[in-house]
Amino acid sequence: MSEQQFLLHPVARIRGEPLQELPPDLYIPPDALELVLESFQGPLDLLLYLIRKHNLDVLDIPMAELTRQYMAYIEMMHQHRLELAAEYLLMAAVLIEIKSRMLLPRPPKVSEESGEDPRAELMRRLLEYEQIKLAAQKLNELPQAGRDFEIVQVLIENTVRERLPEVSVEDLRQAWLGLLARAKLNKHHKVRREQLSVREQMTHVLRCLQGGEFVEFDKLFDVSGGVAKLVVTFIAILELAKEYLVEIQQSETLGSIYVRTSRAITAE
Repeated sequence: MSEQQFLLHPVARIRGEPLQELPPDLYIPPDALELVLESFQGPLDLLLYLIRKHNLDVLDIPMAELTRQYMAYIEMMHQHRLELAAEYLLMAAVLIEIKSRMLLPRPPKVSEESGEDPRAELMRRLLEYEQIKLAAQKLNELPQAGRDFEIVQVLIENTVRERLPEVSVEDLRQAWLGLLARAKLNKHHKVRREQLSVREQMTHVLRCLQGGEFVEFDKLFDVSGGVAKLVVTFIAILELAKEYLVEIQQSETLGSIYVRTSRAITAE
C-alpha cells in the first residue's frame, strides 16, 4: 500500500479525526467487541443456506457433504473466538448421528421401501422452516406503520358552532329609534311622577333573561311606560353589557337583535 493510500484509509477515526497508527499502549478488553451475524438466524437457517449455495437437493441430502460444510463453519467460528449458541452445536451432533446411521449396514430383512430414512426428520424440519421463512419475508414486504408510513390522527368536531355577526353601535341606535317611534304611538295623557332606577331595571332585565335563551331586544322594553322608562331600560341593558353580564347578538345584518345572559354562554 502506497503512502497516499495509507493516508486515505486510516486505521480508525476518533471524533471524526483520522488515526493513522494505533497507540502502542492501546488495550482492548476481550468482551469490548461484539460481532452480530445477521446472515443466519439459527442452525436450520445455516443448513438451508448451505443447501442452496451448493445446489443440493433438500429431498435427497448428501449428508457427508452437508456435514462437512456445516462443521467447517463451526470450526471457522471457533478460530475467530466467536461463541455459538448451544443449538448450533446440537445440530452438529444431529448431523453426525444421521451421517453415522447412514453408514451403518441395514438389516437384510428390511427393504428400502419399508426402512425409515434417517434424514426424514431433518428434511421435514428444513422444508417447514423454508416455508415459514418465505411467509415471514412476504409479511415483512407489507407496509408497516412507523417504518413505511406514519398514522396521522385528525380531530374533527361533531358540531359546528355558528358565529353570529357582531352588533354595532349603529344597530343599537336604529333599534333605539324604533322603540322611541313606538313609544310615541302609545302616549298617555295621565301625568304621573315615577322614580326610575337603573339598578332596578338591570335586575328586571336579568329576570327576563333567566331562562338562558335569547330574547328579542324589543321585548325587554315596556313601551307603555313612556320614554323615561325606555331610556332607563336602555341604559340598564348597556350597563349589563358593559359588566359582561349579558351578550347582545344579531342573527344577520340589519336583522333582529337578541340578548341573553352570560351564564348561558359559560354553560355551553
